[in-house]
Amino acid sequence: MLDEQATEILAVTDLIAERVRKLGETTLRSIGDIARRQQVKDNDQDFVTPRDMLLELRDDNLKLVQQYREVKELADAAKDNATSGIVDEWTDQAEQRAWFLFEATRGA
Repeated sequence: MLDEQATEILAVTDLIAERVRKLGETTLRSIGDIARRQQVKDNDQDFVTPRDMLLELRDDNLKLVQQYREVKELADAAKDNATSGIVDEWTDQAEQRAWFLFEATRGA
């Protein structure tokens, strides 16, 4: 199931880049560019329990939901209906991942 979630996130990454290009904007250019813009912090601990890893992933997905909601507000304000509609789907996917990760950690 986690592999499916990773695949889903990677697919959305491509779709975001495609949408940005369609709007005539610039996408990420390099590893350094990614590092400068990174909002999800790396976890460089020597050991993370499986439960803590799942909780961290859940929290990351909830942060992503919030960011998608901010993008939707901006898209709505700009009357960019295409982006607004697409972001709805991405938000639903992130909420579903967060729910799954929440359920996976209950009682663990």
